[in-house]
Amino acid sequence: MINLIATWYVEAGKYKVLPIDGSFLQRVMQERPQLAKDRTRYVYFQDTQTVPLFAAVRVLNRPHSITADVEIPRGGAEGVLLCQGTGAGGYTFYVKDGKLMYAHNYVSRAIYQVESVEPVPEGRHQLRFEFEVTGKPDIPHGKGTPGRGQLYIDGKLVGNAEIPVTTPFAFNPGGLTCGANPGLPVTPEYSSPFKFTGKIYGVTVDVSGDLIKDSEAELRLVMARQ
Repeated sequence: MINLIATWYVEAGKYKVLPIDGSFLQRVMQERPQLAKDRTRYVYFQDTQTVPLFAAVRVLNRPHSITADVEIPRGGAEGVLLCQGTGAGGYTFYVKDGKLMYAHNYVSRAIYQVESVEPVPEGRHQLRFEFEVTGKPDIPHGKGTPGRGQLYIDGKLVGNAEIPVTTPFAFNPGGLTCGANPGLPVTPEYSSPFKFTGKIYGVTVDVSGDLIKDSEAELRLVMARQ
């Protein structure tokens, strides 16, 4: 083993890769100038490409809402309205067995689900999920803000549940998709891609609530996992 390590350093010096830069994670997490202006409202559309993590809306550690303007055909519809992440962690807002659903996958350790007590009726409707922050995050220990998940159909509350802990600062991988869940599904309640079988006119994500952020704690958490 010692000879192998020594040989590695000899070759690294020979091909001029020394000194080794250990600041990759710190550089990745550094905020960078963006071409787009900061905003609090994002609109996504069905059958479009997955939006990468750094270009997607940031919903973690803040109050937010997701509103899908949909058309439910005769006989009903099912599928994902909006999701971000994978089975390794993420959230998904979807319709299954006639019910409106939301699930938050906490780093694949637990899945917290909200389900409507009423079915989604046929026709055009506004389907909404709201996250109300109920406490502070504990990012150094890998815990995002707790909150209350609430589901609405045309402004009527049809489901709510406590979400005691959320993902602390990022989904990895964290692509966001409207109308389907490509790759490993966020929840085992369905199989990918679980495309929405109705029509989505648009999904609006509102993040006008204050973002709770602890950059130093986020960096320490990532470094501790290496």
